[in-house]
Amino acid sequence: MKEGLIVRPAELSDARSLRNIYAEYINTPVSFEYNLPSESEFAGRMAGIIGEYPYLICQICGETAGYAYAHRHMEREAYQWNAELSIYLGRNYVSRGIGALLYSILMDILSAQGVKNVYGCVTLPNFKSERLHQSLGFSRAGVFLKTGYKCGEWHDVCWFEKRLAPIEGPPGPVIPVSGLSEGLLSALIERRLNLYKKSG
Repeated sequence: MKEGLIVRPAELSDARSLRNIYAEYINTPVSFEYNLPSESEFAGRMAGIIGEYPYLICQICGETAGYAYAHRHMEREAYQWNAELSIYLGRNYVSRGIGALLYSILMDILSAQGVKNVYGCVTLPNFKSERLHQSLGFSRAGVFLKTGYKCGEWHDVCWFEKRLAPIEGPPGPVIPVSGLSEGLLSALIERRLNLYKKSG
């Protein structure tokens, strides 16, 4: 399985396969969205992120196993050095280390962009997602109690946070992911892929 695994930046032409993964979660509290977006709407959302933040697809022997992306955490200018991470894996590809792989690549790229803090939002309980964040050095920032109604009940949401770089003095500008060289992006992805493939 590891030999046939690739990770690459997602393209708008991937929208259908990524939407199919997302569809597996639309009737669960993992997503707080009630209705599955159309393929064109999904592609539009991707277009609003690609170029600014990393958006990754993982494929195994040509089949889409999952995807992960970063996006703006809050809109006010002072928050621009933060990013929120999201990840969705196909049901057949959970608990294989792919989530940690994609998250790690996202954070490496975000660090190169100049992002200082990253956040993850998890509907509770979700032991696998909680464990993923904790294993990658995230800490609990807080829990919003009974903050979303889905699947016939109210749900708590936990925010996880991680510092990517020291907070010292005025920060430099955040570089759009499109401003990073293809060589750097490829190197960051390949480094994590090689570590993953060498792991047990």
